[in-house]
Amino acid sequence: MNGTARGAKAVRTIVVKARELYEFQDFSYTDDFGDNGFLEIYDASIQGEPLKVVVTVTRNATGQAQELAVLHRPRNSLLLFSRLMHEKFAGTPLAEHFLSDDS
Repeated sequence: MNGTARGAKAVRTIVVKARELYEFQDFSYTDDFGDNGFLEIYDASIQGEPLKVVVTVTRNATGQAQELAVLHRPRNSLLLFSRLMHEKFAGTPLAEHFLSDDS
């Protein structure tokens, strides 16, 4: 992702679309951190390409997700994921968080 998704609706929308791309998710860590955070670490794959993923979620005072940051590796898998997410969000403001084929 380029930048940080803000707001509960944006965070949920991105997470739902990302899960549609994953062929599997094998979680090695999920837990709260700090006073208002959540952390996930997992392995996944998209179109047969391996991914290692780290997700941080920041919650507001009422416990709703307000910010989402996602780290994918290796680079080739990250670029594939980003292009596919851009396609899913084409024509919406969320597309700017992901690379297009023209980027």
